Amino acid sequence: MLHISPIYAGLLGLLFIGLSARVIRGRYNHHVSVGDGENKDLIKRIRVQANCAEYAPIGVILLTIAELQGLSPAVLHLLGLGLVAGRVMHAVGFGRTPQFPPFRIGGMVLTMAMITVSAVLVIFTALN
Repeated sequence: MLHISPIYAGLLGLLFIGLSARVIRGRYNHHVSVGDGENKDLIKRIRVQANCAEYAPIGVILLTIAELQGLSPAVLHLLGLGLVAGRVMHAVGFGRTPQFPPFRIGGMVLTMAMITVSAVLVIFTALN
């Protein structure tokens, strides 16, 4: 049996590692060991990473619950792709200098849509 949610959890894990590497490089380049050193570039890198850490876990949890409830593979892939695409778009749009608002906004819309749809589906499935 193919497990779908681990694919998207793994992809988001790799995205998080990439964003973490950007923070580490920023700390090295700006000679900041702890905190942000009030450096705008480093602050942005930290926030891009933190934003992923704030939204990806709830999406993965909901996707996993939906899979355990037996939702169709097509729906699971659609939700997983929406979450990954949303997180990548947001990271690119927010992380650029200057920012690219269409990607930042589009990424948040995709992420919020995935979380909302997943939450409603798992509640509905649990009640039926």
